[in-house]
Amino acid sequence: MVSSSSTQFRDRCAIVGVGHSRLGRVPGVSALDLQIEAIRNAVDDAGIEVSDIDGLLCRGPQDVYCQHQLVGARLGINTRFSTGVDSGGASQALSVGLAVLAIEAGMAKMIVVGFGGDSWSSTHSSEDARLANDTHASKRPTEFGIEYGFTGAVAAHALGAQRHMDLYGTTRNHFAEIALTCRESALRNPDAQMKKPLSREEYHAAPLVVAPFGLYDCSLRSDGAGAVIITSQERARDLRQRSVLIKGFGSFNNTRGWFADDNMVHTAAAASGAAAYRMAGLGPKDVDTAQIYDCFTYMVLTELEDYGFCKKGEGGDFVASGALRLRGSLPCNTAGGLLSEGHVDGMLHIVEAVRQLRHTYPVERQVKDAEIALVSGHGGNQVCHATVILGKS
Repeated sequence: MVSSSSTQFRDRCAIVGVGHSRLGRVPGVSALDLQIEAIRNAVDDAGIEVSDIDGLLCRGPQDVYCQHQLVGARLGINTRFSTGVDSGGASQALSVGLAVLAIEAGMAKMIVVGFGGDSWSSTHSSEDARLANDTHASKRPTEFGIEYGFTGAVAAHALGAQRHMDLYGTTRNHFAEIALTCRESALRNPDAQMKKPLSREEYHAAPLVVAPFGLYDCSLRSDGAGAVIITSQERARDLRQRSVLIKGFGSFNNTRGWFADDNMVHTAAAASGAAAYRMAGLGPKDVDTAQIYDCFTYMVLTELEDYGFCKKGEGGDFVASGALRLRGSLPCNTAGGLLSEGHVDGMLHIVEAVRQLRHTYPVERQVKDAEIALVSGHGGNQVCHATVILGKS
């Protein structure tokens, strides 16, 4: 998305409002309803009016045509700039960068970045679930689905985890530490989907889904939505909240495929993160908290390596040290992440990073002296990646 000469975008824009909808099981409420709920909460947080919004970057459930138009109609606004973004779980972090570029190009002044979706969980009727499954079944197979005998993301990521274990001696106990850390953070978050403690014994006793992944290695099925509001730093100074600066962003996509080269172990996070670090003028040692895309525990571990928080192959020892805990050297997924807060495709990672940098949490939930946060997004057919680096103003 950016080159090493793009430091001109550093600190030019800021996030001035954040919000999310109800999370978890929300029966009788559509994905669009949840997205509007999240946006209105972000608007209230920013202290602006809906009519101030002139840009929308939205993503909703698969197979929804022009989600941004539906959102604009429900909000009752016209927009100078609006579109959908489809890069899987990388869409939300990518959209933050796109919003900055649009504002800098004069295409809009106040942009909402939002995701609203549901996973057709048990909160919906059996007929809804049947229709969703029929739609999914009618789609073209995902990358190499026929050749490899599977189409699900869990199986593809499991192969990556198996390779990492074989190459570097990574163990399920290392993955357990990530799951336990996210659950511990969720218990401090009253809005999180998961409310029950998780022990290491329970982690290992859980049924396998696709080896080496058990139940608690996999992110949640969640109804929910999230939104952030972005504007110029100059305009942000006049608004209600202390703004959070967008210091850097980057993206990279290993579009040759998850199974090509060594992409299962050396992910696109490396190049994506390098671009964001260059723009921000920062490095891994400057990051105080990381909100890492945790569709599966393995992805947290390998992304930590790719972002330079530890060397490749040393992720297991790094997480085992307790580094990811709230009082560790790199507090990670401090609201519970996709594994325990709710799977809102990474949107809530951005919301949480902003809240940590505002320093409005009680001490038992606040990352001490947090000034810089890194947020990652991972998606597509396991190959798309986007990174955002945020800073306290």
